[in-house]
Amino acid sequence: MINRTLLNRLFTDIRFWILLYFLIRLVGITNAPLEVAHNWRQSLTNMVARNFLDIDANIFYPRIDMAGEKTGIIGTEFPLFNYLIYLVSSVFGYTHWYGRLINLIVSSLGTYAFFLLIKKLFSDRIAFFSTLVFLASIWFSFSRKIMPDTFSVSLMLIGILFSLLYMEKGGWLNLSLFFIFSTLGMLCKIPALSLLPVVGILLLDKKFDRKNRIYIFITSGVAVAVTFLWYFYWVPTLVETFRYQLYFPKGIIEGMSEIRPYLFRFLEKFFFSSLNSFIGFACFLVGIYYFFRNENLLAKAGFLLTTLVFLLFAIKTGAVFPLHNYYIIPFAPVMALLAGYALSKFNAKIAIVVVILISIEGISNQNQDFFIKENQRYKVELERVADGFIPKDKLIIVNGGASPQLIYFANRKGWTVDELVTENQVDSLYRLGASYLIIDNHKLTRRFSYNFLYADESFTLYKLD
Repeated sequence: MINRTLLNRLFTDIRFWILLYFLIRLVGITNAPLEVAHNWRQSLTNMVARNFLDIDANIFYPRIDMAGEKTGIIGTEFPLFNYLIYLVSSVFGYTHWYGRLINLIVSSLGTYAFFLLIKKLFSDRIAFFSTLVFLASIWFSFSRKIMPDTFSVSLMLIGILFSLLYMEKGGWLNLSLFFIFSTLGMLCKIPALSLLPVVGILLLDKKFDRKNRIYIFITSGVAVAVTFLWYFYWVPTLVETFRYQLYFPKGIIEGMSEIRPYLFRFLEKFFFSSLNSFIGFACFLVGIYYFFRNENLLAKAGFLLTTLVFLLFAIKTGAVFPLHNYYIIPFAPVMALLAGYALSKFNAKIAIVVVILISIEGISNQNQDFFIKENQRYKVELERVADGFIPKDKLIIVNGGASPQLIYFANRKGWTVDELVTENQVDSLYRLGASYLIIDNHKLTRRFSYNFLYADESFTLYKLD
């Protein structure tokens, strides 16, 4: 019979739950980016990684496949995540799913860093419940997607943990690791910067050595400067030089005007998408009450400042924020903390029941991301089909719509156009250098007058002469 004390120690050790969630999320880890939600963003991430492998491994020049006759070099977030996929691929050969495992490993480490931070700043009990809520939040599904969002926030959480360790104990290693992880976190996705105010508030706490706080302040400034150098100098330089822009940031006024028609969907990102649980959101609201009643001025200021900075980022994305749920990810740790804060005030048995309900609700709302619909699997065959007829150096047209997914699976350069593409569109791109046309028959069944090469149930290929 298993010792009850041993079981109790196991179930109250957050490392057990982080490991359990890690193992659960290994289900479908080798899936290609074919799930219904966010397949386009994952295909884009893989596309950049594969081009590092096939064309040029210079990390300062990320490139995509659907820029037509252009080089494909784009101004985007610092491609560390893509580069890690490239490094693994350079050893083991390229395949579609490496990014899932890389993200899951780093995000699990970020979850543990989150726990240790809350434990140091508040208590073991708050840290335990907050982390359980965090594990079942939007973090649950996105930490295994081929996207840099949870990856960047994880690096930021690890960096903040090392900033706290440095202020407590000193040590150049802690300071260096704070700089490395926080800088990389912000570079990989600049919204991760919305968590940096936590460090700013800690700098005001006079219980820490003054010299250590000064060094953290200087290091934070350098980290932000490096981040701004990438996003406000290098990215515009790439866009101006190579003439392909993927992202279009908005001004505050413009962003607010774009969000206004989607106000409910904007709010939904907070009351549902973040924690994927209405019960969790109710706990978050209760947590706000307890937090502002019990915590000191610095803690309250930290929450308010972090929220304000995040809202500024949300507004600057314009309509993109309410229309895409993953932009809430940098704020998920804050909401999980407040929900865990509320749970820590409940009776132990009640708190356990509530956190179980939050976990069940959160996981059940995200389990669809672990499985691929059978009617999507045909897309992985496109490269094999294209290899039989289309040289790798020829530009193609695919009717993939706005998503880069289909051109990614073709593993060719060119254009992705309207699903119901017309011959006028094809002719205009032929004049720019397109040589072949690939039609996804699941989206369009009509025939074209170009030189027919091949057809099966899924694809039809034409040569453009």
